[in-house]
Amino acid sequence: MKAFLIDRYNKGGALRLGQSPEPPLRENDVMVEIHAASVNPLDAKIRDGEFKLILPYQLPLVLGNDVAGVVVRVGAKVRQFKPGDEVYARPGKDRIGTFAEYIAIDAADIALKPANLGMEEAASIPLVALTAWQALVERAKLQKGQRVLIHAGSGGVGTIAIQLAKHLGAHVATTVSTANVDLVKSLGADVVVDYKKDDFEKLLNGYDVVLNSLGKETLEKSLAVLKPGGRLISISGPPDPDFARENGFGWLLQQVMRFLSFGIRRKSKRRGIDYSFLFMTANGAQLGKITALIETGAIRPVIDRTFPFEKTNEALAYVETGRAKGKVVIAVK
Repeated sequence: MKAFLIDRYNKGGALRLGQSPEPPLRENDVMVEIHAASVNPLDAKIRDGEFKLILPYQLPLVLGNDVAGVVVRVGAKVRQFKPGDEVYARPGKDRIGTFAEYIAIDAADIALKPANLGMEEAASIPLVALTAWQALVERAKLQKGQRVLIHAGSGGVGTIAIQLAKHLGAHVATTVSTANVDLVKSLGADVVVDYKKDDFEKLLNGYDVVLNSLGKETLEKSLAVLKPGGRLISISGPPDPDFARENGFGWLLQQVMRFLSFGIRRKSKRRGIDYSFLFMTANGAQLGKITALIETGAIRPVIDRTFPFEKTNEALAYVETGRAKGKVVIAVK
């Protein structure tokens, strides 16, 4: 099958369009003919080798972490899906590879595609929506009336997280550039801070939750926004010892992550704030709940551009500019 691969970790390098064997189908797997995939900053970070310590992939590696398509075969133990079903998923982190014509995915990681979305729209959803769900619902346990700051509200995670937080009944603030103010207001943001004009940490205070996807400076400034007992959840790092333990990393990696996160954990503790790093995981059951919200109109996809499969490298380069509003999608079929 055709696929976009990396043969070695290479910062900023191009993916190679080549032939790759169709993945084997395990007894709990679903084989999906890929119709669309979406591009995430995670794809660039994997290509660059940033996660090689915690995600030890075998090379050559087919990239891609989001998929929408049609089931063509199922494993011997699969009962909940059948050939012809339209599905979408974020594959498990050790079984990525959606920049291709086919992928085998554990049935537990898949959900039926929302009936009101096309393939390209559906492909934009899984990774970012699961990230938002796991941060706001599972980790923060965000409640009606609570206040949440979502950084980078016009990005892939931000556009979904704003809508999810509003659905949960929260008061939502977000940070964006001038050009994206109207977009995030249309998604439901109550307070919009234009970071080109204002400092969010001087305007906001008394918040219950901050969802950070930006760098160290923004992460540390976010402490000033939170009230004692608040939660600072970062999807951009630094990884912490809890993350290392949950993923079964060895003693050395646990110590590395303890060191990397020491500064922000110490500053958080002084303020009575809980800091945690979130690396989202595949989860078909949670994705099914997200499907219901999409079908009722509580959440809608935001897509910036769609590229043909052959231009996957251009799509990845566009995502790396950091200027995309919502998601960038690849039409595979």
